[in-house]
Amino acid sequence: MSGKRKNDPSGKSAGQRLAQVDVTKRLKTKDYERRLGEVQQKLREVQLAYMRDERRAVIIFEGWDASGKGGVIRRMAFALDPRGCKFWPIAAPQPEDQGTHYFYRFWTKLPPPGRLAVFDRSWYGRVLVERVEGFAKPEEWRRAFDEINAFEQMLIDDGARVIKLFLHITLDEQLDRFADRIRDPLKRWKITSEDIRNHNKRPAYVEASEEMFERTDTDAAPWHLIPANDKKYARIAALQTVTDRLAEGIDLSPAQLAPDVERAARDVLGLEISHNVKVARPTDH
Repeated sequence: MSGKRKNDPSGKSAGQRLAQVDVTKRLKTKDYERRLGEVQQKLREVQLAYMRDERRAVIIFEGWDASGKGGVIRRMAFALDPRGCKFWPIAAPQPEDQGTHYFYRFWTKLPPPGRLAVFDRSWYGRVLVERVEGFAKPEEWRRAFDEINAFEQMLIDDGARVIKLFLHITLDEQLDRFADRIRDPLKRWKITSEDIRNHNKRPAYVEASEEMFERTDTDAAPWHLIPANDKKYARIAALQTVTDRLAEGIDLSPAQLAPDVERAARDVLGLEISHNVKVARPTDH
């Protein structure tokens, strides 16, 4: 795999990427429920293959505040065995992170063989919030693009798969979701004054996001922009993207019984094992 930046086949500038996302896409409830079960089952099978073959992957969720990242991640978590996956919600750096390289707190969260690591926000904060809010100097966030590409390529060369998603919603949809969170006592914990303040800086965040796509969309780790005005559509699109990328080139056939387990099953339990029978997995409700 190469760390080369991708060429945009449309011939249009990266500054038009968000504008080209079709946020009108919708999914009916019946179709959503059917497809959710299907993609969760496939995701579960993929994870078992990763655990069996000791593969690892890093899955990154970026996007606007209130774009639905948490909703996608919850439905991903429902499908996965927690012993083989770790979810990392990323907030502002803590005092102990000050003075260290900004990759330090992510390096310590990378997955070992057989595991997946899911980041709800990531090292891309360097070129998004830290850039817009002035927490990083211009020379720091400008050099971060090459640092990020090199970091991700290093992970890929070491055998990890890197999957990056950005959930996109319109300005009006974001306002509606903010209002919903403020009105609903059970959702108020999701919104902060910073979210509301950042809303007024959207043009600056659009500019930062577009440059991020242009500079870090590589052949080895491309960006996947998910239309997210409709939560049902976004969840399926994001989960399907993750599942398809994880499954590329992976043998998803069920693991064979270890010889000692098969021998014990026959000698101790009196079971005859047929290798031609596919055992159905239980369905979650």
